[in-house]
Amino acid sequence: MGRGDRKTKKGKTAIRSYGKARPHAAKKAVGAKTAAAKPAAKKAAPAKKAAAAKKPAA
Repeated sequence: MGRGDRKTKKGKTAIRSYGKARPHAAKKAVGAKTAAAKPAAKKAAPAKKAAAAKKPAA
């Protein structure tokens, strides 16, 4: 269980591979494009149109 073991973190770093034991680091948001800085704008629901009266078939 050392540098040659592909299932351990030490082995993953030695082999320079990624997996369950050594996942990729999550990318961080850069700048003002974060969800906390910009609240989501709520859109107003569109007005419902009145149903037109149907004409009887001739």
